[in-house]
Amino acid sequence: MRGIEPAVLFALDATTPTALASVLEPLAHLGDTPVAVLAPHDVASRLPGDWTVRPLDSVTTVPRGLRDVRAVVSAGHFLAAGFAAHVWAEALGAEYFVVQHGLLTPFMAPLAPRSRLLAFSDRDAQFWRSSRTDVTAHVVGSQLLWSAADRGRENSSVSATDEPVFLGQLHGAELPRRISGSTAQRFCLQTGAEYRPHPAEVDRLSKFQHSMWRRRGVGFAKPGALLDERRPVVSIFSTGVLEAAAAGIPSWVTCERPPMWVREFWDRYELSMWGSRPTSPPVLPDIEPARAIAQHVEAAVGGER
Repeated sequence: MRGIEPAVLFALDATTPTALASVLEPLAHLGDTPVAVLAPHDVASRLPGDWTVRPLDSVTTVPRGLRDVRAVVSAGHFLAAGFAAHVWAEALGAEYFVVQHGLLTPFMAPLAPRSRLLAFSDRDAQFWRSSRTDVTAHVVGSQLLWSAADRGRENSSVSATDEPVFLGQLHGAELPRRISGSTAQRFCLQTGAEYRPHPAEVDRLSKFQHSMWRRRGVGFAKPGALLDERRPVVSIFSTGVLEAAAAGIPSWVTCERPPMWVREFWDRYELSMWGSRPTSPPVLPDIEPARAIAQHVEAAVGGER
């Protein structure tokens, strides 16, 4: 917790770059508003200000120190922290904000009842809301893409003809491995691209696949931040394709036998297929997304700037 009797609770289920950018960066724009963060482990070192860390004995009831919370911010209620925070928001009558943290597929979990969606775009808002009347939506943009665009000048020397890197998605349940795996293998062998495993590709089957690819001559990218690669990016439906485009890095999508939902996904985000012109940088909002999110939260708790 930061301060006494927090008015805002941030629920964090993961410390991935997308989750940190969407859920926690608004903290920097809340001034001295008392806030709390619910996370699976201590993240105080990543946050501005002085924090008190307290373990929770139970998540079934609202903790005593959070009974003045009037707004909750999370990436959704489909994992433990977001789910507990939604239960508490319902019990407290607090606003429950869901911040979009990545690109949306049809397999995304539904929005929580009576939530307020803060979306990347109007098309995403309509897609995820799915005509529900209990959910309201506001377009704020993506903090991840906003931050990537700040790095655009660094990548002016990246050429579309440079050797690309393929962003792996073997971990994803959205596509069978016969599609995600064969797409990655063929693309890397045909173009000389290096394969960049997703951080979640640590299961036995993925490791076996990696080993087989190495024997067949597929090179692997070194671990590190995506934008530090500074070379063209290709994937099937990774958020990294649009992140690279925002940063001025040539990026494309490709897929063998893509299902219709993949084609709809490409269309919704205006992603370019390999062999065509690179994906255009996304249009950014006038206000930094983290600041816009903070403004929505402040309005909900009655704060003034």
